[in-house]
Amino acid sequence: MTGPITVLLAEDQAMMRGALSLLLGLEDDIEVVAEVGTGDRILPAALRHRPTVAVLDIELPGRNGLDAAADLAEQVPGCKVVIVTTFGRPGYLRQAMEVGVRAFLVKDRPVEELAAAIRRVHAGEVVIDPELAAAALRTGANPLTERERDVLTAATDGRTVADIAGTLHLSESTVRNYLSAAIAKTGTRNRIEAAHAAQEHGWL
Repeated sequence: MTGPITVLLAEDQAMMRGALSLLLGLEDDIEVVAEVGTGDRILPAALRHRPTVAVLDIELPGRNGLDAAADLAEQVPGCKVVIVTTFGRPGYLRQAMEVGVRAFLVKDRPVEELAAAIRRVHAGEVVIDPELAAAALRTGANPLTERERDVLTAATDGRTVADIAGTLHLSESTVRNYLSAAIAKTGTRNRIEAAHAAQEHGWL
């Protein structure tokens, strides 16, 4: 007889994390062996506990869930990743698939669906929320280059062109060119709208 599916749970909201841990723990074949509230604690916890499945939120302090998923793929390849997020953005789904995530679900689903997804992922399947998969196909690939994403990300908190240039070690004219390209690609009127649109699509 094989043992239970061991799970690492990463969620920054303590109440949500506790509820998920409790509910998953009620399943006969699932055992939560580690819980963390920040992204930078995911890899150390996985290296210590060696879970077979990691259930990660995307929006985590310290390090986001997608970057942590890439860390796990490289350093704990036996651990399969399930992303559970409030933000059902098509761009996030594409990023998740690129780093080897095996399941992508939104948080408004019943916990029974999460338990079922954990079992399916453990068995080698890929589980994607069907509505999100359809949205990703409609939206298409991320049109922004890496540098355009960097500049837009730096612009999200209202920094000036000079501040962005200093942070990214670019000239101000280069920053303006990247911003103009990003605004054109997102079909927006200014950098604030461009950054917002890119975030909504999960491109940043």
